[in-house]
Amino acid sequence: MKFDEAYSGNVFIKSHPNYEESEAVIYGMPMDWTVSYRPGSRFGPSRIREVSIGLEEYSPYLDKELDEVKYFDAGDIPLPFGNPQKSIELIEEYIDSLLKDDKYPLGMGGEHLVSWPVMKAMYKKYPDLAIIHMDAHTDLRDDYEGEPLSHSTPIKKIANLIGPTNVYSFGIRSGMKEEFKWAKEVGMHISKFEVLEPLKEILPKLAGRPVYVTIDIDVLDPAHAPGTGTVDAGGITSKELLASIHAIAASDVRVVGSDLVEVAPIYDPSEQTANTASKILREMILGWVQKKG
Repeated sequence: MKFDEAYSGNVFIKSHPNYEESEAVIYGMPMDWTVSYRPGSRFGPSRIREVSIGLEEYSPYLDKELDEVKYFDAGDIPLPFGNPQKSIELIEEYIDSLLKDDKYPLGMGGEHLVSWPVMKAMYKKYPDLAIIHMDAHTDLRDDYEGEPLSHSTPIKKIANLIGPTNVYSFGIRSGMKEEFKWAKEVGMHISKFEVLEPLKEILPKLAGRPVYVTIDIDVLDPAHAPGTGTVDAGGITSKELLASIHAIAASDVRVVGSDLVEVAPIYDPSEQTANTASKILREMILGWVQKKG
């Protein structure tokens, strides 16, 4: 894909037409090759773009408009269907290229395994990287039914790479007993069930550090986001998730990249999930992109 041309398909609302002039790059990772329950998240990025046309360009939360941030929608990374290893390699190479150009990477999944190669690339540039992870699930397995490339494993892989004490998970309400036990033993931070209040307590500890934020849409209760592959009751509200994004924006944390994953439009004919994801992305753009410096 040529970086000096706008994506020829649907683009996220107010996408800047020029890559070189943009501070951030939005890209899709349309992969759901390793899901353990319901596939369909590979269609998430395109649908989030399509429904973004219904967004207001102004955020009353942040008192900013999308015109105030230059971001380029590069479209989806072309990934080989059914080949997770090659897909992971291509994603990492792509993020390497964005970071070389000093762009803020803002990814859309796709299953959560796509965050793993992004983190590998981020860690090469930011060796003191910390991760804020919002999710219903721990994602701390070594493998799923003997397969190490699984959407249930990315946070364990990341913790082993950057050190478990640099991983901060919030909203967790599902996982194997062994996963919770491992996290406790190695000093990884896990906040069960809630996000906003425990996040506020952690943010001062991360002040000044480069931080990557990964959000699985299933951190939301299924009442707020039914369009995802592995729904799990007891989640947070969309209001709390938005407030958490704004808390990060108001902090001294250096957000150097982020993603939103696991939107599976086929399971939500009302399109509530895609529209919610679109609004979340707007707030991520306005709240975090200029915090990378």
